[in-house]
Amino acid sequence: MTFRSPRLRRASPGALALLIGIFALAPSTLTAPAAPQPQGNTQKLVDRFVGAWRLVSVEGNSPVRLVRFEKPTGLIMYDRSGWMSVQIAIHGERKLFAKGPYDGTSEEKAEGFDTYLSYYGTYVVDAAAGTVTHHLVDHSYPGLRGHDNVRWFEFVGDKRLVLTPREDGKGGSINRKDATYKLTWERVEARPEEPKK
Repeated sequence: MTFRSPRLRRASPGALALLIGIFALAPSTLTAPAAPQPQGNTQKLVDRFVGAWRLVSVEGNSPVRLVRFEKPTGLIMYDRSGWMSVQIAIHGERKLFAKGPYDGTSEEKAEGFDTYLSYYGTYVVDAAAGTVTHHLVDHSYPGLRGHDNVRWFEFVGDKRLVLTPREDGKGGSINRKDATYKLTWERVEARPEEPKK
């Protein structure tokens, strides 16, 4: 059975052209709205995050997980596209596997896992709250996929960034003035371009 609209059958060519024009414009109103883009001062603040930062120091103890840092090393990167990633070797001088990089014992692998963390995801800067939120897409600890890591931030000059985790380890958050666990990062300068051969 075929359904035909009598109205369309009687529509003039001019009316059909008008309808086609309206429908050509309609898809832009039917798609999901784009995420709001930072404006003005907020955009300038976001721009300050963009780049690579190496870990300089870790102060205090994490209220979420007991970690004993020993000469930690790490790198955090914020991209203009809104993505970020971080890698931290909790023990900067990590033990090698005795039989080579792919033949670790269970104990060696467990120690390797326990002394290294990484995650990636998107980030959002909240200028009013003074926070940057890392929306974790994946984490070296599988249970943290989809988690939000909220960090208070403070820029020290143009080359240092202090991130203070807000989590209290009990499902809540710590007041900023009471937070003692801080990670200080230093901007990694862009490498000079190598001459073309």
